[in-house]
Amino acid sequence: MNIRPLIADLPSPITLQHGAADVRVCDVTEDSRTVLPGSLFIARQGETSDGVRFIPQALAAGATSILVDETAKVPELPEGVALLRAADVPAASAHLVERFYGYPTRQLSLVGVTGTNGKTTTTFLIWQMLNAVEVRCGLVGTVLVDDGRETGPAEMTTPPSVALSLAFKTMVDAGCTAAAIEASSHALHQRRVEGLHFRQGVFTNLTGDHLDYHKSMDRYADAKAHLFELLDPKGVAIVNRGDSWSDRMVHDCQAQVLGCVESDHEQVFAPCTAWRVESSISGMKLRLRGPWGEIEAVVPLIGAYNLMNILQATASCHALGMNAAQLTHTLSRVTAPPGRLERVSKPQDDVAVFVDYAHTDDALSSMLAAVAHTMKPADPTRPSHAKLWVVFGCGGNRDASKRPRMGLAAVRGADRVVITSDNPRSEVPSQIIQEILAGIPDELKVKRVVHVERDAAIRHAIMSAAPGDVVVIAGKGHETDQIVAGPDGTLIKLHFDDREIARAALHDRLRSKVQVSVRTHTERRPAGRHAGEDSRGSDAP
Repeated sequence: MNIRPLIADLPSPITLQHGAADVRVCDVTEDSRTVLPGSLFIARQGETSDGVRFIPQALAAGATSILVDETAKVPELPEGVALLRAADVPAASAHLVERFYGYPTRQLSLVGVTGTNGKTTTTFLIWQMLNAVEVRCGLVGTVLVDDGRETGPAEMTTPPSVALSLAFKTMVDAGCTAAAIEASSHALHQRRVEGLHFRQGVFTNLTGDHLDYHKSMDRYADAKAHLFELLDPKGVAIVNRGDSWSDRMVHDCQAQVLGCVESDHEQVFAPCTAWRVESSISGMKLRLRGPWGEIEAVVPLIGAYNLMNILQATASCHALGMNAAQLTHTLSRVTAPPGRLERVSKPQDDVAVFVDYAHTDDALSSMLAAVAHTMKPADPTRPSHAKLWVVFGCGGNRDASKRPRMGLAAVRGADRVVITSDNPRSEVPSQIIQEILAGIPDELKVKRVVHVERDAAIRHAIMSAAPGDVVVIAGKGHETDQIVAGPDGTLIKLHFDDREIARAALHDRLRSKVQVSVRTHTERRPAGRHAGEDSRGSDAP
């Protein structure tokens, strides 16, 4: 595509300052290392670096056009290279790349899910449910990316606009007609999704997180609300009306609004309502009422906080064409995303062990309350002796204000608390732990123990738990590495998977109990018997 039609009349304008308008663009990238001959290089200014610095590398690799901010100072360009300028490079490039790839999201029923917690589970449910009724649906999220051709691990929650539009183009080419995407507050604020055409927006909730970036809850909410400002009048906004920020989300929204409410009983009326009938460590029996009518489904997910995720996924899928029978059938077969209360233990283990991604105080509190609820005995008059353990830490170089709040949430929600490292990055792990401990009241300090090394913390909890106890390892979920500072201070990634450490500890726990059982059995044999003889005698039938 030539420059002229590529930049003409974009919602966020781009002007040609230098070079010919008939320069052909064969690729668009904002990474100078991936420039090809004929590429348009977007010299975007990031949080820590300025793309203008990499223009020489891009030119050396064959870039024939460069997009920069309207005030950027640019080195002298070779003859024939087009120089483009924009007042808002992130927004302009998002629209440009969507046009370059043929507006793929106009050919998809695109669902964007935003909120502090629940984005991953809600998108994962929508993705599973639509594919289960043969509506080919792609996925872009924190855990997985399904571009229609293959499914693989994600590198970030919401990729840059160039990668997004390319992924959606791949989905369309592979036969997808729908897609679900997690829209992070960073991505919304940085205009990564500005060029996409959303059919639906889903708001899960808003609690304290990322305030190191957004600086205030109001600014955080503004970033989230931008998703709903992108919806056109034919779109649908599915919002959690139980959250105090829901009005802010749809204040400037032109789309139809579907309010979702969860309740302890069915005498609550809203466009979409859900309530639990029964719950256990294996799942929940739910009733869901909405435009689809009223259905009852046994969903193999645990946790009260999952009730809203399930309800909003149901509302989304119904708005995309699924009927009540399809909703009921698919809900009974969904699974939780990797690392979202993912069960690690096996039936033969005498403790239940889960891995969860909860890394905010609200998410930690909700998750622990949900697990504790499933541990209650069926007969309320019978006391439960099982204990709930939680292992958690807080990431370094991230919002430090939540650390004491997470400490408080942990000791309030669990019987035993093991505080450890998460991804310390360039911070000192012991200092992070001290900030967590600052939030724990003196009268609750008896509940907690500290193990700075995360593998030791996990092993301590699993090996110390009594039969019937439940251990939740929180914070990292599906992640398979730990980010730490190297000897020279640069950040490095070390392989670290909570699930692997937990499985090894469970194996050792089971083996130790078998050894104890064998030793005890041997010690109790009647005197005078040989090891291989039955106690009734060697001639017993």
